[in-house]
This record gives sequence, structure tokens and C-alpha cells, in this order.
Amino acid sequence: MSGSKCTRLTGALVKPVLDSVDSVLFDCDGVIWRGDQAIPGASRVINLLKESGKKVFFVTNNSTKTRKMYVEKMTLMGFNATEEEVFGTAYCSAMYLKNECKLEGKKVYLIGSSAMRDELQAVGIQQTGVGEDHISGKQMDWANVDLNPEVKAVVVGFDEHFSYSKLNRALQYLVQQPGCLFVGTNRDTRLPLEGGKAVPGTGCLLQAVETAAQRQAQTVGKPNRYMFDCVASQFGVDPGRCLMVGDRLDTDIMLGSNCGLKTLLTLTGVSTVEDAEAHQKSGCAERQGMVPDYYVESIADLLPALQG
Repeated sequence: MSGSKCTRLTGALVKPVLDSVDSVLFDCDGVIWRGDQAIPGASRVINLLKESGKKVFFVTNNSTKTRKMYVEKMTLMGFNATEEEVFGTAYCSAMYLKNECKLEGKKVYLIGSSAMRDELQAVGIQQTGVGEDHISGKQMDWANVDLNPEVKAVVVGFDEHFSYSKLNRALQYLVQQPGCLFVGTNRDTRLPLEGGKAVPGTGCLLQAVETAAQRQAQTVGKPNRYMFDCVASQFGVDPGRCLMVGDRLDTDIMLGSNCGLKTLLTLTGVSTVEDAEAHQKSGCAERQGMVPDYYVESIADLLPALQG
């Protein structure tokens, strides 16, 4: 590829790039694992980076797991990781609601997972809404469903129980409850699976609520810089000496661009070099933010420099 960006990171180029950073942010699915299988060599890369003195963090838009659940998964795969290093949207949403919205001790209406409920409770925020929303026959007056007057925000994450009832209840809170805040985990509309399959992502649910309420949510996940701010505020990360490693141009690489980080695309997940080329040649300023500084076939390509 022409131009100074999207250089293949290989051979003698790897060590100077790694030497230029103190912290590395990794996306998870498609980068260090695919489904329930670790990317070959990924755990060795992570562990060697730590042994060399680098700070390593894991940033994921998946809101279905708590930090504890992520560490359990990583440990089984051979990764050396702690809860403090994991920044998923369940945790980051809880931090946003606590620190930015000042909702500690308050209650929210949650369209989301039990993991989100647990992360909210851990920072002193109560919720209503997790699980199926059963509305009895007497409550079919949709515009007058029961609302909890203590609810201060509507929060939307991935929810396998999403329904018309939940969509309607979210709308009524946002329209009828004065000052009700509106927060979403992320805008990923599709979750790619093995074999070219895909399922709808949280972005589909969030857009449905936004359309109904005629309001736009504040999102905390990638590519919004709040996720990086969460890491930086807790660990003093210098953006100029930080590398973002991901497999999606529109979330991972864009986050890096938004925050002034070096960016590395790995080709074990969603995006391709051809996708990056198209963005670079587009002439569109926004799309330039999705062009990575470097790319590798797999993060295992970093191993020789780390072992050397």
C-alpha cells in the first residue's frame, strides 16, 4: 500500500515500534481469540509484552461478560491477565454512569445482560429491566405501562431478551421521565461469526430505541474515546506511547485515531487490508481515521522481536 500508513509490520520494523510504546491495548475477539479458541501464539505475545515491562490492557465492546468472567476465560487460554486490565463495555458503562452521570445510589432501566447488572451493582447503581419483560393483558395500554419513578437513565447493551415491550418501556422512560439520561454500550450492528455467519449486534437494539425516542444515546464503547479515557485515568497511559491492536477498522482503529494512539490491524478477524486501502483512497477525512499505521497477519508476528 502506498503512503506512510498501513505498513506491514514485520522483521526489523517490529522492535522499534514496540520500543516506542509503554502500553498496548488489545481488542479480544478476532485478535487474541476467535470464539473459544486462542489465536496461536497470542498468549505468548501478551505474556512476553508484560515481562518486558509493557502495560497491557484488554478493551472490548462485548457487554455480556464481567471483568471477572473475562479473566476466567483468559486464564483458561493461558493469558496472564487481571481484572484491573480488562475494560469491557459492561464495566465502562458502569464507570460512565457513576463518574460522569453521578448516578451512584440511583436506579437505571437496563436493556442488557446479567453481567451489566453485576457491574452496575458493583459501583452502587441499581437496575430494573434485566431478563424478559412480561406485560400482562391488563397492561396492554402501551403508552401507560408502569414506570419506576426512581429510574434516572435508560441504558442499552446486548440483550437476548430484547422485545417490543422493552422498546416501548425504554421509550416511555425517555419521554415521560424528566431528565432521564440515555446511554448505550456501543454501536456495532453485526457480530461476525465463524464461517461467514453473523448475528445482530447491540447497535441494532440501540438504534431501535433511538428511533422510537427520537433521541441519540451517549455511547461509551469503541470508537468513542471514553473507553481509552477509562484506561488512561486509572493507569496514567500516555497516548503518544500507546499502541491499539484490533481487527476492526471502524471500532478499534478508529478508537486509536480518535485518541492519538499508534494503531495495528491484525488480519485474524473482521477487516482486511483491502478495506483499509479503500478508506485510504477515499479522500474522506473521516475514513482516514480507519486506516491503521501498521498491519500484521496475526499478533503472533510480534513473537520474534519479543523473543529476540
